[in-house]
Amino acid sequence: MGGCLLALTLAACESDLGTDSTFPTSRRGEVYQTGNVPTDTIFGEGGLFGSSKSLQDDAGGGGGLGVNAYLWRASLDTLSFMPLSSADPFGGVIITDWYTSPDSPNERFKVTVYILDRRLRADGLRVTAFKQNLDVNNQWIPVTLSPSVTTDVENAILARARELRVAREGE
Repeated sequence: MGGCLLALTLAACESDLGTDSTFPTSRRGEVYQTGNVPTDTIFGEGGLFGSSKSLQDDAGGGGGLGVNAYLWRASLDTLSFMPLSSADPFGGVIITDWYTSPDSPNERFKVTVYILDRRLRADGLRVTAFKQNLDVNNQWIPVTLSPSVTTDVENAILARARELRVAREGE
């Protein structure tokens, strides 16, 4: 019974399969060349991910990123010695896992970077850092870091972002 119903449904639709009445006849068979590509898409000028030219310029060529591409790349470069726990390029959050230096095995660090803007600006970046020391009972105890530590990390990221931007503009 189900097979007969399916066959009847397909037979009823068969007459419509050969024609496409919704597509404009003036565009049938038209070959698009450079400069002749239609810009009217269902997702608008920027496409599905909103990557219009103006947004790419603001984001430093970010293409599909939701944040500034220079700050994103610079953050990853600066923290590359630490293991990553999470990286969200659309939300602009990078979270490292705990890092212990081989030189000081009794302390470890963790960093979270928030990229807050699509523009390359100093106030578009916020870093939080955490430190823990190992006590005599092998328990990790939180230690308060100086605010200069997060400022130093932010400055290192911003300096790297400027280097990346200058290198790209020099291409």
